[in-house]
Amino acid sequence: MIRLTVLMATVLLIVSCGQVTTMISADLIAVNGRITTVNDTQPEAEAVAVLDGRIIAIGGSNEIQALAGPQTRIIDLRGRRVVPGFNDSHVHFLDGGQGLAGVQLRNARTEAEFSRLIGEFAAKLQKGRWVLNGNWDHENWTPARLPTRQLIDALTPENPVFINRLDGHMALANSLAMKLAGITRSTQDPPGGAIVRDQSGEPTGVLKDAAMGLVYKVIPPPADDEMAEAISAAMRYAGENGVTSVQDMSASPSLLPVYQKLLREGKLTVRISGHQPLSQWERLAAVGVRVGFGNEKLKIGGLKGFADGSLGSTTALFFEPYVDDPKTSGLPSDEMFPESRMLDNIVGADKAGLQIAVHAIGDKANRIILDQFAEAARLNGDRDRRFRIEHAQHLRMEEIRRFASQRVIASMQPYHAIDDGRWAENRIGPERARGTYAFRSLIDAGAVLAFGSDWYVAPMEPLMGIYAAVTRRTLDGKHPEGWVPEQKITVAEAVRAFTLGSAYASFDEKIKGSIEKGKLADMVVLSDDIFSIDPTAIDKVKVVLTIFDGKVVYERK
Repeated sequence: MIRLTVLMATVLLIVSCGQVTTMISADLIAVNGRITTVNDTQPEAEAVAVLDGRIIAIGGSNEIQALAGPQTRIIDLRGRRVVPGFNDSHVHFLDGGQGLAGVQLRNARTEAEFSRLIGEFAAKLQKGRWVLNGNWDHENWTPARLPTRQLIDALTPENPVFINRLDGHMALANSLAMKLAGITRSTQDPPGGAIVRDQSGEPTGVLKDAAMGLVYKVIPPPADDEMAEAISAAMRYAGENGVTSVQDMSASPSLLPVYQKLLREGKLTVRISGHQPLSQWERLAAVGVRVGFGNEKLKIGGLKGFADGSLGSTTALFFEPYVDDPKTSGLPSDEMFPESRMLDNIVGADKAGLQIAVHAIGDKANRIILDQFAEAARLNGDRDRRFRIEHAQHLRMEEIRRFASQRVIASMQPYHAIDDGRWAENRIGPERARGTYAFRSLIDAGAVLAFGSDWYVAPMEPLMGIYAAVTRRTLDGKHPEGWVPEQKITVAEAVRAFTLGSAYASFDEKIKGSIEKGKLADMVVLSDDIFSIDPTAIDKVKVVLTIFDGKVVYERK
């Protein structure tokens, strides 16, 4: 609702013929555009008016122009396309912000370049300072073999190194980091994790999934001011890409005070919906937190669990073994030891009124979580709970149908399809690949899709995500007609998944996700019309303006 105090400051009362007429002067209006509303009752418009952070009118340019007053900011869209603010349904916001200032390894094409970049970065740091993040991808190398600590030890003798692969499910430690963590050849693999070893049994430095925790526990936590700097960097990056809302899958208790401080100071330029670890659900339930606790800019009540690892790390859990590594069919996460532990957490958290999202990549992991969601719903009774599976990456056809019938949201990241598609069939074969990122099949089955990026793992660039979902052209250029092309969707469907679909996934579809009267004024102006250009050109489209809470927070020079 528009606050009365604001209305009193902006309303002009005109007395005529004994009657009082109310004229509202908008804070901001945008005219002469092509506005995609994602509102089925009014799909297109030319102009929109905003007051006190809310949309107060949408329609033709002439009628909206009439709402301009002396203090109104008027934006002439000049025919440009406008869409609702993008809502990224799956990010790791602090990690991504920290990574912006860390060593950049995503584009390292050889082992030599990988080593050089780490050495150059470490040389600029004080002795003892950790080298973190990185986002390397050994699939870029020839041969595509995992790195080892020997590649970087000589270049980092005084700085512990723990740099993650871009999927976040394995990382490389140098010998100094392993020493600090107490990892030796006699260290046992923890449940849900693996210490990669050479032929003689010595650790190579690569740790997978739960084994990464052996090093994480000895890394000093960042101070609040360091976290605030990282979040500020992340928000700038979000603004540049038209992202006005994120669902942070790593909103730890230590991060919440930082978010709250930014909120109090009026510095939040992205709406945050925070998820905390599913395994610690009792902490939130004990103090009475329920789904949606907070306000329109910052809220919690969501939980995130893990069923398995990732395809790139060969830890995604499948029914059948990997083609390129027949000795394994993946790893359940440590939260799945035993499986009943995961079920107990889901049932307990759901009964407490918290929302549950579970990471599941492999087809077996997805089947297990769908089964456990069904059991929790049976035990706790019917309600609007909006269970989510994060990634829903590799699905059998029988599971695809269950997303709709069980009302489970498929929270997916389309950029992964054009990234993983370069090598995924080498790992799982063409038959299983048919159910990979099955956007078309899920929509046709009636499921709700919520799109995101998984940033830091992939770029937080919704336009690239839309391009990926619509074209499925892999990054190596080897699939010009699309990888698994039958799973392509339309531009309109992809935009909906990045806006209203993601809003629905966080119980926010009544206040955002579309450009409608009464909703929050979060909008994006694009350089080109993604609905009329060749879809293969969408990756070249830029964000011109990002409007958050009725104010311009990013303007392309």
